[in-house]
Amino acid sequence: MTNNDILKKIRVALKLRDTDIVDILKLADFEITKSQLSAIFRKEDHEKYVKCGDQILRRFLNGLIIKHRGKEFYNSK
Repeated sequence: MTNNDILKKIRVALKLRDTDIVDILKLADFEITKSQLSAIFRKEDHEKYVKCGDQILRRFLNGLIIKHRGKEFYNSK
């Protein structure tokens, strides 16, 4: 399973829109545009497909922690 697959499954499970994901990444101090994000969600055989790197997935998961538990919890680690 690739990082792209993981991100897609989390998006579906949490019913997130692209704008939600962009906002979550901003919470973790990571800027991404909607067009960059849509390239991650394309099929692998598409010419504009982009592989989701470890940093993007890590920042997204950190952003989810901040969103659901608060910045205080994230900083207390």
